[in-house]
Amino acid sequence: MATEQPMGPTEEQLEILEYNFSKVNKHPDPTTLCLIAAEAGLSEEQTLKWFKQRLAEWRKSEGLPSECGSVRD
Repeated sequence: MATEQPMGPTEEQLEILEYNFSKVNKHPDPTTLCLIAAEAGLSEEQTLKWFKQRLAEWRKSEGLPSECGSVRD
């Protein structure tokens, strides 16, 4: 009677997501998000959710409010 619960990203998927977050773009546009999702083997929804959560963590670690607008150079 075990129902399959959606699991979080695998270690390999996390590496892809972290690389894109750290080195490419913390705010991917829809096209880039689609490409990252395809590369990681995740849905766009899962990828977007991960980026939102990761951005909130990053903002907190930088001492920024978690919901403020982005500041771009």
